[in-house]
Amino acid sequence: MAITYMTKEGYDRKMAELAEMESVERPRISRAIAEARDKGDLSENAEYDAAKEAQGMLEMKIAQLKEIVASARIIDESKLGTSEVQLLNKVRIRNLDRNTELEYTIVADSEADMKAKKIAISTPIANGLLGHKVGDVVEIQVPAGKVRFEILEISI
Repeated sequence: MAITYMTKEGYDRKMAELAEMESVERPRISRAIAEARDKGDLSENAEYDAAKEAQGMLEMKIAQLKEIVASARIIDESKLGTSEVQLLNKVRIRNLDRNTELEYTIVADSEADMKAKKIAISTPIANGLLGHKVGDVVEIQVPAGKVRFEILEISI
């Protein structure tokens, strides 16, 4: 089982999602199965088949989520530094090829959210920035080719 690093906030969000699935979604699907079963012949009952399939998918999601939270290690944010790029740092960088600035927070894979500018530590950009300091220029291989970034600022 792989260890999943996450913030306390991310862990709490996963636990709430798990509770929602177990206490709301699971009973809802069970009711749908019971209602479809009450309609008679199960061999030609599309509602029953759909509800059973939804139940299988939900149970799979619950099992995956339980595995994630069981292997979770909560990161102590008070011990984070900004001398070099690490997990949970906010990093402001300049794309030297396009002369554009970007700002990302490097997070665990389970907390990635591009809309919130949170990139997974396993992405090429985050991985390429790790361990570097303000002022460093790093060349990172991305799907579109090699890109050069200058690290402008590291914060928490």
